[in-house]
Amino acid sequence: MDIKKLAAKHVQELVPYQSARRIGGHGHTFLNANESPKSELYFFNSTTLNRYPDCQPQEVVTAYADYTDLRPENVLVTRGSDEGIGLIVRTFCEKGQDGIVIAPPTYGMYEIAAQTNDAKVAYAVRHDDFTLDAKAILDAVEKAPFKVKAVFIDSPANPLGIIFNKDELLKLLDALPETFIVMDEAYIEFSAQNTVVDLIKEHKNLIVLRTLSKAFALAGIRCGFTLADKEVIALLTKVIDPYPIPDPVAQVAKQALASGGKDLMRIRVSMALKRRDILESALLSLPIVSKIFPSEANFLLVKFKNGPEIFNAVAQKGIILRSFETKPGLKDCIRISIGSDEELDELMRVLSTLAAV
Repeated sequence: MDIKKLAAKHVQELVPYQSARRIGGHGHTFLNANESPKSELYFFNSTTLNRYPDCQPQEVVTAYADYTDLRPENVLVTRGSDEGIGLIVRTFCEKGQDGIVIAPPTYGMYEIAAQTNDAKVAYAVRHDDFTLDAKAILDAVEKAPFKVKAVFIDSPANPLGIIFNKDELLKLLDALPETFIVMDEAYIEFSAQNTVVDLIKEHKNLIVLRTLSKAFALAGIRCGFTLADKEVIALLTKVIDPYPIPDPVAQVAKQALASGGKDLMRIRVSMALKRRDILESALLSLPIVSKIFPSEANFLLVKFKNGPEIFNAVAQKGIILRSFETKPGLKDCIRISIGSDEELDELMRVLSTLAAV
């Protein structure tokens, strides 16, 4: 018996998303997943572990609503923002008929979520400088040979680091009233002034994705948020699994979203931005660097003169970065997470040695 043939056809053809952990790598310094270099100390009560958790832990929902100046009915807690992506596709796309629009190079899970749920994918074309505008997306929607139910835009973009212009977003929201515009703000705390959450109150077709993985330094608990009109949240709640948020996760998230936790987050962000500027200046002094892309996130996308050679040489020294060599327009490009001072100093010592050869 061929077990593979028992799977649904679209699953047989699926290539899974290559996350930083899935790709792996042997080393001691990991600057490949845009994680915070340090976690805080949290506590939780284990005496409740014999009970199933609430589907939507009210204290976490309320805390995040307060944080984003929304109402609790505008907030859905998910297992990372990845679950939110999948829920949107599962809820609004008819299998084999409807689909989404994305703008590569972008976060790979949008396409994987569509493929996993047998939804179709069309592509908007970025400008030569990788910026994206409403016209490019509207063209893609119009040309798509299927009904486009959602457009996914990451802002700040991963791996590009750039922001999607708010005026361009408003054009999309007005031009596509029956299409959801999904703004992925996983990195928005590093560019807080550019959030579009305030537009949710007046635009029912806007969905915003958020996470505690980046600025809150909680990638390990897998806690994300989907923010939208209350009718959208109600529909997503019909589809979400019955117990998506483990009780320990809810307890940690609640602490992170308390006033002290948010203060720590803002300090963490400020320090990361300073280290990013220092790293950028140091990298630009190296003859092996061709270009550094503008970044509004906790990483830098760097074009080297020989990206694969640099990536492999650094990996041999135990420093794991993220190569985007095979992505559209990103030949020789490597993404570097903003780690600790010690991690970035180590990286620069290795790169300086390679540049001197």
